[in-house]
Amino acid sequence: MTRSTARPHISTRTTTRTTTRAALCTAAALAAALTACSAPGESADSDAKASSGPIKVAVVNAQSGQLSSLGDWEYKGAKLAVDEWNKKGGIDGRKVQLKLFDDQGDPTTGTNIARRLVSDKYVAMIGTAESAVTIAMGPVLQQAKIPNITSGQSDGLVALKSPYLFLNGPTSTTYDSTLAQHLVNDKGFKKIAMITNNGSFGKGEHDAFLKAVKGLGVTPSTDQVVTTDQKDFSAALTKIRAQKPEVIFIGSEEVEAGLIVKQARDLGITAPFAGAAPQGTPVFIDTAGKAAAEGTIVSSPYLSNDVNAASKKFAAAYQAAYGKEAELHGAKAYDGTNILLTALKTTKGATGEELADAIRDTRYQGLLGDFRYDETGVGITKTTIGVIRDGKLVPQQ
Repeated sequence: MTRSTARPHISTRTTTRTTTRAALCTAAALAAALTACSAPGESADSDAKASSGPIKVAVVNAQSGQLSSLGDWEYKGAKLAVDEWNKKGGIDGRKVQLKLFDDQGDPTTGTNIARRLVSDKYVAMIGTAESAVTIAMGPVLQQAKIPNITSGQSDGLVALKSPYLFLNGPTSTTYDSTLAQHLVNDKGFKKIAMITNNGSFGKGEHDAFLKAVKGLGVTPSTDQVVTTDQKDFSAALTKIRAQKPEVIFIGSEEVEAGLIVKQARDLGITAPFAGAAPQGTPVFIDTAGKAAAEGTIVSSPYLSNDVNAASKKFAAAYQAAYGKEAELHGAKAYDGTNILLTALKTTKGATGEELADAIRDTRYQGLLGDFRYDETGVGITKTTIGVIRDGKLVPQQ
C-alpha cells in the first residue's frame, strides 16, 4: 500500500502577516542602528531637532592654572547669554543646558573632554580661550560634526580648515597688523624690539607681528623668544635693554606678560610695551603693577565697557549677575554664545552640518563688531587701538 504524506496547509493571510512583521522589525532595527551610529552632532531622523528635551551646550576653558582667569571670564560671558535666552523661553520652549568643563590649559585634557562631548551628545561647544587646546580638540569635534565657537586667536585655528570651527574674535593677523600700522605709521617708531613665548599663542603673535612690521619696512632690532613656563626673563630683557628700543612688542598670555613688564621696569627699561588682547586685561595690569603697565599700547576689538550703549548694557548685566567688571574675554564669549543660540533658533534646534551652516550664515551685530563669517571660520576682522591709563584700558586719543 502506498502511503501518501500530507503537506501542511499555509494560508496566504498568515504568510502576509509574517512577512509584514519581519519587514517592520527589520526597519525598526535599521532605524535603531542608524541612530546608534550617528555622531552626536548629526541626526538619523530629521524630526530629532523637534525634541522637547534640553539643548546641551558645553563651555570648555581652563578653570585652574595660569589661564584660569580667561576661563572664568569666558564662562561668565557664555552663561550670561544662556541665562538671558532661557528667561525668554530658550529655543522654541527648550531650555539650553550649559555645562562647564575644565581643560586645565592642557591639550591632552582638552582632547579627552572632546571625546566626552561626543559620547554625551553635546550639540555645540563654546571655548576654549587657549588656541593650542582648541587645535588639539578640533579633529575630534569635526569628525563628530559638533560646531565649536572658540575664543582663541591663533592663525593655526584657521589652518585646521574645519567647517565646524568658528572664531568669536579676530585672528592674530588682524590684531597685529593693526598694531604694527599704528606703531610704524602713526607713531613713527623704527626701533622695535620683540619678546614672545614659544607656545601656540606666542608663536602666532610672533609670526603675525613680524610679518606685519617687515611689510612696513621695519626689521625688529632684537627678537627674543622665551618659554611658556618661564619666570625669570632677565637674560632676554638685558639684550632688549642694550638695543634701546622705542617700543617693545610682547606676545604672551596675561600672567607671563605682566611678569615680563614688571621685570623690565626693574631693569630700568622705560620704553612702552605693545600687544594684543592679553595686555588689555585686569590680570595683566595687576601682575605688572599699575605703574609698570602705564602707557601699554593695546590692539583690541573691545576696549571699554563704555564705548556704546550695547557695551554699557552688557557691562551692567555682567556686574549685576556676578558682582564683577566685564572685559574683552567675557564679551567675546557672550557674542559667540549669542551667535550659536541665534543659529539654533533659526534652525529650530538643528545639529551637525545644518547647525554649522546656520552659524556661518548668521549676521550678528555684537559687542566686538559686525560678525560675518567666511569659509575660514573668521567672522570679524577689525580691531582698534587703546592704551592703559591709570590702570584702565581706554581708547587711544
